[in-house]
Amino acid sequence: MIVQSLFFPVAVAFLVAAGLTPLFARWARNRNLLDVPNPRSSHLVATPRTGGVAFVLGLLGGLAAFHMSGGGLTTTALLVVTAASGLALLGLADDLRPLPASARLVVQVAIATTLVLTVGAAPFPLLAGWLGTVLTVFWLIAVTNAFNFMDGIDGMAAGQALVAGLGWAALGAALGSRETILLGVLGAAAPAGFLLHNWPPARIFMGDAGSGFLGFFLGALPLVPEQHGAHVMIWAALLTWPFLFDTGFTLLRRLRGGENIFSAHRSHLYQRLIVSGLPHWRVSLLYSGLAAIGAGGAIAHAVALPGAARLSATVVAIAAFGLWRYVVARESRPGSVNARRGSRP
Repeated sequence: MIVQSLFFPVAVAFLVAAGLTPLFARWARNRNLLDVPNPRSSHLVATPRTGGVAFVLGLLGGLAAFHMSGGGLTTTALLVVTAASGLALLGLADDLRPLPASARLVVQVAIATTLVLTVGAAPFPLLAGWLGTVLTVFWLIAVTNAFNFMDGIDGMAAGQALVAGLGWAALGAALGSRETILLGVLGAAAPAGFLLHNWPPARIFMGDAGSGFLGFFLGALPLVPEQHGAHVMIWAALLTWPFLFDTGFTLLRRLRGGENIFSAHRSHLYQRLIVSGLPHWRVSLLYSGLAAIGAGGAIAHAVALPGAARLSATVVAIAAFGLWRYVVARESRPGSVNARRGSRP
């Protein structure tokens, strides 16, 4: 029954996103809202950057279709979508006219704090009260900005959202949470419609409106299930681990090197792979595959497979180490850009 009730909303989310994306691309070109290539860019031609609005509207359209079909959402689920939409509006404002990073962070913290104080903190292990609240806000801000940092090549962020959304749908089925299933499949279907136009070579980028929405939305999904324990935060980390790992690894590496972490750069692992000569589609597929590994581990844990928690942690750790070593190997090849520069790992 739940599958039948989701067919129409999923179709609406996908088709609205797919249909609106080229319209927003045309609108952005007419208003010169373009990402113009610079020495740090991974693209070569000026590209519209407002595509994220299309899949946000697609997801909202899917929710409207679900409501029209007689479905309803819990207050928590509605608040999560509302808060994520607030991040989309903030990102759109930045896409239209760049805002100071400090101003964006203040608004992000305000939205995240309001949501957490309203619906409650995430179930982090051994943490409750104000510590749990602070950590939940930090988590939401971290995932939101990780998506912003990682949305740098064609198909990357939308591909991660597609895998994570499907993963949350499967986890919702394991939990018996209809809202989690619904938001998961819509969170996959709408970016999938956008991905038709964002797959390399991309004809439009999602911009901060899209990356901010996706990061916050996926980061807040652990708050949706009514019956949950600390394990849902482990699942949330597994579903987005490639972005979290790349962002955290890069931040620590730059701190160790004495770099200004607030300055623009091209030292993310995925950016280093692009510089090494890999095409966008291969890097995006690689990261989607890594996300699928995490999703598989989360689902195995959710259905209580013996040893799933330890096995998934081990596999993800090996995958993270393998990603780093692969980057180093690519950069160490004779004639590569980083080999000529003598770049450190």
